[in-house]
Amino acid sequence: MKPLNYAILKHFTKVKEACAEDVIDALKGEYGNFKALNRDDVISVLLTAEANALLEETRFEMDKTDVLRIYFKAHKEGADTINKYIKD
Repeated sequence: MKPLNYAILKHFTKVKEACAEDVIDALKGEYGNFKALNRDDVISVLLTAEANALLEETRFEMDKTDVLRIYFKAHKEGADTINKYIKD
């Protein structure tokens, strides 16, 4: 099992785009018992990855409960870097 942060980054090499809630849903099966698999901590990982040029913001929207959802994607260079250092 990969560290949670690695699994979060690796997820973006397999999807077109995702928000924190999408990541949580995707990783819930394997990482559901990790305390850090929550919206605030996942957003922190995503923003750090964006600051380090691994991910880029694609869009944002308000959900039905007026919670802001920010979507990210791994551009080619970011995905290549993630895949170079985090193996399947």
